[in-house]
Amino acid sequence: MAISVEMHNTADPALRAKVATAIERVLSQRSGDWRVVILGSQANDQGEMKITGPNAFERACTLEGTPGQREPQVIRGIVARMVSVPR
Repeated sequence: MAISVEMHNTADPALRAKVATAIERVLSQRSGDWRVVILGSQANDQGEMKITGPNAFERACTLEGTPGQREPQVIRGIVARMVSVPR
């Protein structure tokens, strides 16, 4: 199992490390290889997050520029919802 987290055009390096750790905690509970790419925008405060995983899993979402949207616990919650399997 491998987890890859890439973050581009995002600010604070310390915050990037905390976000990556939060994402890794969620995905480490799942089998298979996972890749998360977060792209910040140079034009505005929005960004995109894309998650790919086993069995052709692919999800994407827009990260709004609202306060707190880029905090590690918020990103962790978004990733957890995106990879959860409906029952």
